[in-house]
Amino acid sequence: MDRDLDLVLYGATGFTGRVAARYLADHAPPGLRWALAGRDPGKLEALRRDLRPVEDGPEVALLRVDAGDPGAVRDMAARARVVASTAGPFARYSDPVVTACVEAGTDYADITGETPWARRLIERHHARAAAEGTRIVPLCGFDSIPADIGTWMLVDAVREAWDQPVRRVAGAFRLRGGGVNGGTVASALTLAESGDAAALRDPLLLVPPPGRGLVDDRPVRRSAGRDDDLDVWLAPFVMSPINQQVVLRSAALWAERGRAYGPRFAYDEGLELPRVAAVAVSAGMRVGDGLLRSRLGRRLVRRLAPPPGEGPSEAAMAAGHVRLRLIAEAADGRRATGELACPGDPGNRATALFLCEAAMALALDRDALPPGGGVLTPATALGGALLARLRRAGVTATVAVPAQGAPVSP
Repeated sequence: MDRDLDLVLYGATGFTGRVAARYLADHAPPGLRWALAGRDPGKLEALRRDLRPVEDGPEVALLRVDAGDPGAVRDMAARARVVASTAGPFARYSDPVVTACVEAGTDYADITGETPWARRLIERHHARAAAEGTRIVPLCGFDSIPADIGTWMLVDAVREAWDQPVRRVAGAFRLRGGGVNGGTVASALTLAESGDAAALRDPLLLVPPPGRGLVDDRPVRRSAGRDDDLDVWLAPFVMSPINQQVVLRSAALWAERGRAYGPRFAYDEGLELPRVAAVAVSAGMRVGDGLLRSRLGRRLVRRLAPPPGEGPSEAAMAAGHVRLRLIAEAADGRRATGELACPGDPGNRATALFLCEAAMALALDRDALPPGGGVLTPATALGGALLARLRRAGVTATVAVPAQGAPVSP
């Protein structure tokens, strides 16, 4: 594509946007032509001054882009090979950006967890993007790259080692983090107020109709319990419905490509905690769900949560950590395990890493990406190219197939 920018970070002056901008300034290869985009020119200029200059490369460009200005949005999409968005709530601020990217043939990635909005993107844009080879890849943050790429990695390893399909994958997250940022809370409140939150209870929300018979529609866990396969206690996890929907879409899309995960493939996950803590978190989840369902509860959440643009301290984010342990059951009953671990708190530092590496894979690794366009998932759009990037960025990603002895990596 004849574009003057390889990558545009849209929503760059928000909290997660600033973290992502710092990541790009520190990790983008020399010569990457990238830009910061947002509504406020003064904030964009201040952010650029705060970033370490990119050595041996052009100065980071600045683009004034407001979601309510269709001309500016179209111009941004037309100039870029890839747009990466941190501007949420995404159904409000990033929806016109996706439309512009599809019209311009520009690849797109974001960190939304708003799967009902992703479903609407599929309905409106998947057919055209698939026909024209444009990759639209929402959900490239903590939700849902670890679950989606981790599951794909493990399923692929089982297929390679045993020539076996996989019936199910279960996961256990262990997290340490500095807390949520205001933008994440705003997105959750928007989901609740719009009525979209109810759609999170549908495991098949993102699965194309032809693939619904290929995956299992059992819901994710709703209460604390012991998982004997993983040998841990698991609490329900707030991100599990989102991760399940994404992983099942990946399974269905890979089946369309002739690389099915397995018959009636199932995915489930939970939060790894001691027994007492798991029971307490399970009760807390029910209270939190009740708060978001009521107008008074949402008002209380707004009062207690950080406002958009604010979030945890640098020290708190740096002290965070993400680990996902996975176990796969092959069709013949054998088990294989995997692990994906990342430094940094989940919702900010790790999310920025995931998004930026996904965007750079779209911009720089096109020949290594799985073929085909559409409204895709991280696993179906980026696959092994993203996995290789994550490993180089310091993410641990391993699988072990016991019958084969030593750990293997796809």
